[in-house]
Amino acid sequence: MRYSLDVRYSECDMQQVVHNSVYLRWCDDLADNFFRDLAVGLESGSWDIMVKAASITWSAPARLRDTVDIDIEISRFGNTSFDVTYLGTRGGEPLFEATMVYVCVVPGTLETAPVPQGLRDAVAGDG
Repeated sequence: MRYSLDVRYSECDMQQVVHNSVYLRWCDDLADNFFRDLAVGLESGSWDIMVKAASITWSAPARLRDTVDIDIEISRFGNTSFDVTYLGTRGGEPLFEATMVYVCVVPGTLETAPVPQGLRDAVAGDG
């Protein structure tokens, strides 16, 4: 799925580019939209996720007032975790690629749980 956002003044640093920490915040914020758009019941409280790892590689900086398109997909499923890949572009030019590893947990605990079949089905187009 693709999401677009406009770079705000408060997201830029002294070098007049988006500060490095902002990119992962964008990814985390857009993950909420992504899971709601997949309609996999994350907000129902029957399952939850936590970030286990995050990595990012930059190709070019985003700047004030740029429109950044971010394509999001689940790129790997494990038993209790899955990877979400984010590809950020500006007018087709690659800006960054990030991967976040999410672990499924029992709500209110840190106990791991299996990846819900509904999420797997939604990504496969069966949900």
